[in-house]
Parts: sequence; C-alpha cells; structure tokens
Amino acid sequence: MAYFVLPGTGRRVYRLAIARRIVDGAARGRADRSPAAAARRRTRVLRRAMRPPRRLQIGLGPWLRALPERLPDPALTTALAKLHPHVRVAYVLRHVERLPRYAVHDQLVELGVRNPWSAMRAADAVRPPAARRPERFEPAQLRPVRTRSMVPLVTAALLTAALVAALVVTERGEERREPPLRLVSAEPGAWERGARTLDAWPARGDLARDRAFVRGAADAWASAPAGRRATGAAQLLYAGRAGGAPLALMRQGGRLARYTPGSLTVVDAGEGPSAPIALGGGRYLLAPWDPPPTTPTGKRLAVDDGVTAPARAASDCGRGPLFNVGSRTFGDLGGPRAAVLAYVPPARRAAAQGGPERLDKAGRAFWNRLACLADRPARPVAEAVASNFWSGALPRRGGRADWVCTRLTFADGTTSAGAALLTEQAQATGPCDPARPVSGTWWRAPSGRWYYVAAAGRGLVPHADGVRRSTVRKRLLTATGDRDEPVRLAAR
Repeated sequence: MAYFVLPGTGRRVYRLAIARRIVDGAARGRADRSPAAAARRRTRVLRRAMRPPRRLQIGLGPWLRALPERLPDPALTTALAKLHPHVRVAYVLRHVERLPRYAVHDQLVELGVRNPWSAMRAADAVRPPAARRPERFEPAQLRPVRTRSMVPLVTAALLTAALVAALVVTERGEERREPPLRLVSAEPGAWERGARTLDAWPARGDLARDRAFVRGAADAWASAPAGRRATGAAQLLYAGRAGGAPLALMRQGGRLARYTPGSLTVVDAGEGPSAPIALGGGRYLLAPWDPPPTTPTGKRLAVDDGVTAPARAASDCGRGPLFNVGSRTFGDLGGPRAAVLAYVPPARRAAAQGGPERLDKAGRAFWNRLACLADRPARPVAEAVASNFWSGALPRRGGRADWVCTRLTFADGTTSAGAALLTEQAQATGPCDPARPVSGTWWRAPSGRWYYVAAAGRGLVPHADGVRRSTVRKRLLTATGDRDEPVRLAAR
C-alpha cells in the first residue's frame, strides 16, 4: 500500500525500500492487533507515504538488501504517478485494498483531504492498466527489517544536522493527533441512490468546509460533560450563519448537538428521516428531497441551501402550524424538530382519517389554540393528530368548549393518546382511543356547583356508572354525584 501511494519518482528499488521503511516505522512499539490500532498505523503509513520526508532516504542500505527477488509490476505505479496524491490514496484504498466507500471516505478525512468525495470519484474514473506480470512478494521477506548498526545513520545525521532538524520540525507540524470525535458527512446526492434516511442528509451551510470552525464544533462536543459527550464519529448536518451567527449542527444516533462559539446544547431528537430541524430564529433545515415549502396560507417560503426563511406560528405563544411541505403541515410543538400536524373535525370520525393532510383554515385555528393550551410534550414529537370529537356548549351557561383526543407519535416510534377539555384553558381528562373517543371529568360550573360531564365521538353515546341523574344531549353527558366515587365511562 505504501509503495503505490509514494510519489512515482526515482527507481523502483528505492521507492520499495522507502515504503518498507515507512511500514516498519509505523509497526514499532507495543504489538496491538486491535482494529483501532491497525487503523492508526494505516493512517501513519499513508500520511508519510503521501509526502515522504527526505530523511527517509538516508541509510536505506538495510532495506535495499532486504528487497524481494520479484519487484512489483511498473504498469500500475506508472499510471498512479500521474495522479494527485489525494486521488492516488483514494485509488489504492478503494481498488487495491478493497475498502468500502465509507471507510475510504473516513480515511481521507483523517488525512486532511478537504473534498474526499471528489477524490473518490476521480479515483473511480481511473482505468487500471493491464499488468505486465503478476505482482507477488515472498511472505518470508516481508518481515520488519532490523538494522544491525546505527553508525551510518548517526554519521549521516551529524553531517546534515541542520537539514534534519528543519525536516523534523516540518514533519511534526504535519502530524496530527487522533481527534476524539470525527465529523463525517454524506455525499451530496447520496439520497438519490440509496435509502432516504437521516444518514443521507448532506452537510450544508457556508461553513461546512471551514475546517477550523468544524473542528472547534467537534472538539466542543467531545469535551462536553459526561452524558452529553460524543466520541468516535458523528455526522455534520449544517455549518453556516443561519441568522447571522456561526452555527454547527451535529448528530450522533438520535442526539443532536447545536454549537455556537462558546455554547453547546445536546438534545434527543430521534432519527426520523424527514422532520425539519430547528436552527433557531424560526429557520429550519429541510430534508434534501423535500419539495419547496409554502406558508400555511399557500405562499412560497424562501429556502437557501436547505434552510427556510424565518417561519413562525400565528398563535400567541409562538407554537403551532409553521409551513407546508408537500401534503403535510409541519408545526412547532416546542421540540428540536418540527412535527407533522393533522386535524380531524367533529363532523368526521377519526377512523376515516387517512394519511397526513394539509391543515385547512379550521385546522390551523384549532392547532394554534391547542398548541398554546396543552402542555409542552416531554419528548420530541414526530406527528400529532388532534381529533376534535366534540364541540358545543357546556351546561349551566358554561360557554363553548371542545373535547379533543390527541394522538402523539414520538421520535422513537412510540405513541400515546390523551384527551383534554378545552375552554379558556386545557383540562387533561385521561387517555383516549382516537378510533372510539370518549372522555369525562368533573367540571365546575360558573355557579360553583360541580358536574360530571363526558362526551363521545360521532356515532357514539357516552354512558357512565357511579353518577346520579345523568342526561345525554348531543353526545354530551351531564350528571351529578359524589366526586370521591369512581366513575366507569364507556361509549356505546
């Protein structure tokens, strides 16, 4: 591998000797056969082979004497010598070492290649020449070379002390420590050829190629307190100036990290493939395959490099419907990602509801009200369906009210459904079944007297045991009784 990556200048015997010397140098120290140690050795070998220090040419005798009888075929090395070093490394890793594309990409990132995907595409376009003869080495001769005497090396070093010192300083400047957290990004257009998952989101933003800023973001997440810290590899989703201030958005599994210079927040956001991600200031990062969004009223919403213009709900609290994407309406429920909002009016059964539909005017008004009255969900929500199964007047001049059964699908795929009686505030009334909604609660009338009220969905009639003098009118049950007595409620 080192031989093919070396610049194609000079005689083959010297290049092969230098390659073996590089490999021997990387293999020194305690024998560690773990995959991580092997990856570190490969990185050191490739980094030196791409730009071999001149001091490696001093004292090559032991390695020249240990050359195999059969040298590698010159056809491939001649062709590789014409390539840029980054392309040459990509070709060797992909077509000689047979590494998968993601491993080649990660290795190029480790070597500091600014545009690894471009180097890989250029390497894939190279047509390997026909070999003149088999390239074989004798395994017994590939053992590390042991130098018997250090006198020639010491003498040469003393004679060229100034040159060696300068080269050592230069080489140390080029060497990089292994970062505690590596940031990777999907190839642009990867979602067009593979699965549309969050892994296929490319890195966007005008700072995505700013190595210093991106490195600072990765270091900040890697040095976060335990429980929020990330190690290994993470995905860069965005690095830019959304709203003017530099911002980096990183992801590892279901966690999202938002970095601005001097600040880092880490939240659980799930791995949903299409939910827009909040960048702050009403701006959202969209999935790369999403069609252009529109405002709730149908006007086009500007998008720049996947980031929407500021979009805010029309409610008093700032939560509620934000914009439409295709047939879906996304809204802000206070989480790190926008949620799909759907609405089932009282005149329609929840069971008849198909896939998510855009909210109409009534649906937007209802969600603007519900989003502010209901408690903020404790977990990130992917989809929320509000079934307004009863709407009418409460008894004893209680005013207008709505009963809603809201089904939440969380980012981790779990679901829950809860009912609430909406007046000037939201009163939670327990779990509910969106297909057969029925719910009840003790309610205090303006007169100060307590009543048990219950409502059921269209086509159903509420029935309660444990109350007195109950009446049902327009699917609303009203009763009196002892509030300390348990009530059994059913829909018939």
